[in-house]
Amino acid sequence: MNQTESGRIVPAIDLRSDTVTRPSSGMRAAIASADVGDDVLGDDPTVNRLQRRAAVLLGKEASLFVPSGSMANQIALMIHCRHGDEVIVGEGAHMAFHEAGAAAALAGVQLVAVGSGRGGTFHGTDVAGAVKGETRLGPPTRLVCVENTHNRGGGTVWSAEDLESVVRGARDHGLALHLDGARLLNASVACQRSPAELAAPFDTVAFAFSKGLGAPVGSVLAGRWPDIERAARLRKMLGGGMRQAGLLAGAALWALDHNVQRIGEDHANARLLAERLAAIPGVTVDLARVQTNIVMADLASGLPSAAEVAAALTARGVHTLPFGARRLRLVTHLDVSQAACLRAAECLAEVLTAFAATRR
Repeated sequence: MNQTESGRIVPAIDLRSDTVTRPSSGMRAAIASADVGDDVLGDDPTVNRLQRRAAVLLGKEASLFVPSGSMANQIALMIHCRHGDEVIVGEGAHMAFHEAGAAAALAGVQLVAVGSGRGGTFHGTDVAGAVKGETRLGPPTRLVCVENTHNRGGGTVWSAEDLESVVRGARDHGLALHLDGARLLNASVACQRSPAELAAPFDTVAFAFSKGLGAPVGSVLAGRWPDIERAARLRKMLGGGMRQAGLLAGAALWALDHNVQRIGEDHANARLLAERLAAIPGVTVDLARVQTNIVMADLASGLPSAAEVAAALTARGVHTLPFGARRLRLVTHLDVSQAACLRAAECLAEVLTAFAATRR
């Protein structure tokens, strides 16, 4: 909440991420009524139901409920790689920027980024050019990771052509494929292809309930039965063995029932927000990159820094995330309305107008 100068209390507009959503009354009721057991022992019925449903959604044999997408990704690295191996990722990959160095510290692999300037996507030729073979000197390449949608790319959706070329390039070199599909449903809605179709070429898939679907906690890792059996042990090793986790799984199941069809609203709101921001002098938005629910707004060099602008917006009840010295990231979600997006753009215009007035 935010208090205006007139003393009126208005709701804050939180555009920092789609992870900031609050459980609805219906979701809270589902949490309260969930049937539970000990999931480490495999007998939590609600978790088991979620895992079966997620496997079907993603077109895989099995899935494992884990606390976070970062853990799902790290388990996938451990399944496919040995310590000292190399993994090919896109530029700005979540694994490289937002998982606290876990790829090196926990999985023991090094990441090599390809596809410079392509918003996190790349091509099969990039894979072929980065592959290192088995030698005494170099790290052998074991795995290719695709992030769809791509966070730091601004919610980029992979084209079918790029995906097909990467899959061919990986298979031609005997490499495994992992999909970081934390926002896979956003990609599915944007390109009108099912999650299972988008996940089909990959050996393992990470998928999050706590982003566009609005659940408070949880992701799954999906794949073949033997890999998911091994994943259960790795989850325990990493401290992710949860007991009566059906309370969390109940929220995820409710989200699958109620929050999938509305994802397109987030995309429409992001497009509206992007167009309003792009009309503000000194603000640049690459509208072609606004494909889902993430907007990257770049501030001209004569304006305050992204951190300074974000602080000024916070004072007006609009929360954004600085993404570098001159870039703001704004993410739409189920707790942000069309009116809130319009108000956020107005507030940014007000902040920059006020700054310009001080420079006169």
